[in-house]
Amino acid sequence: KVLRTLRNHWKKTTFGVCLLSWGGNWLYGKHCDNLLRRAACQEAQAFGNQLIPSSMPLKKATVFLNPAACKGKARNLFEKNAAPILHLSGLDVTVVKTDYEGQAKKLLELMETTDLIIIAGGDGTVQEVITGLLRRADEAVFSKIPIGFIPLGKTCTLSHTLYPESTNQVQHITNATLAILKGETVPLDVLQIKGEKEQPVFAVTGLRWGSYRDAGVKVSKYWYLGPLKTKAAHFFSTFKEWPQKHQAALMYLGPTERPPEEPEEKPSRPPLYVRLYRRLWLYWSSPPKEVPQEVTPEDWEELKLSTIELSIATRNRQLDLTRTEDFMDICIEADTVSKGQFVNRGSQKMRDPHMCPEGSQCIQASRCILQLPEGTEGSFGIDNEEYEAMPVEVKLLPRKLRFFCDPRMREQMLHAAVQ
Repeated sequence: KVLRTLRNHWKKTTFGVCLLSWGGNWLYGKHCDNLLRRAACQEAQAFGNQLIPSSMPLKKATVFLNPAACKGKARNLFEKNAAPILHLSGLDVTVVKTDYEGQAKKLLELMETTDLIIIAGGDGTVQEVITGLLRRADEAVFSKIPIGFIPLGKTCTLSHTLYPESTNQVQHITNATLAILKGETVPLDVLQIKGEKEQPVFAVTGLRWGSYRDAGVKVSKYWYLGPLKTKAAHFFSTFKEWPQKHQAALMYLGPTERPPEEPEEKPSRPPLYVRLYRRLWLYWSSPPKEVPQEVTPEDWEELKLSTIELSIATRNRQLDLTRTEDFMDICIEADTVSKGQFVNRGSQKMRDPHMCPEGSQCIQASRCILQLPEGTEGSFGIDNEEYEAMPVEVKLLPRKLRFFCDPRMREQMLHAAVQ
């Protein structure tokens, strides 16, 4: 009788089976996420149960949370997945929630001393925090504070370098939070981008200027086309003046040698009698004659360029901890691109914005000056944040900041460098 009823109402039966299957899969996913959270909290509690001397204060961690990241879901993601781990670890956690764009830069100027800085958001939040940090008058001291990154935004470029790939968002967030507690860090390069009048802006990924970036910004307008929205945005942008060329002048300096790392442990202070002897000897000895040092002129290279897109990127995506030179990658793409190539390559650049396709001119530089013709319109993309296009000077600050990373990723970097 039941089978006969199901056969007579096969449409309702099919709909009910699909609904039950989807509901069961959803509940199973929620259960797996709760298991991941529980395991991460148990691991964090092991850090919190460690004994510390009574004279040692708790470590202070300042979290800069952007609630608007990930279409407004960042606050809920942080409170459910990352906040319990941080509180169980024994850290003195202070959460600072930003209310508007640019607020993090102002808050960093007023921030007091802290032991850890944690950025919870996406690329835009990272760019704001490091810009506010490096604009401080005492940036030499604050830049030594280790920084943690909890990927909560729509675009989280740094997470590919710092943490293993994961298709599960909960696992990705909990792994990133646990990596902060484990304490392994890697040095990352920073780009200082300065206009003629504006304060400098700092970036850990790079700068983009060109047609692919302009088309990528408009992809969200074609949301109704589903998976075809990326190709549609690039296709409709070809209806403008074609070929799309960007004229500029570029001056740059070559790579610089990497100095040896300074030892973390300070040398022990010599005894008192040794210090007194040195001071007396310096006082009574004749002052040394100053030998004038010859200043070698900087060897600037100059280049006139016509390109469809220019990108200046750090080496943080392909981090090499043992390289002997410091440089940034400048990619000048040829402007002789067909419309079909433009559409296909635009889709690839949405996945890897700083890819340098075949036929492009690649330059390694430690510093460059980009001069734009008067009346140039458009925008720069600096760490996926939009800025008005203007003449800028880009300077590489090698190994400026230290970010927490997963110990497995650090081992992979060292292993790849040995091979």
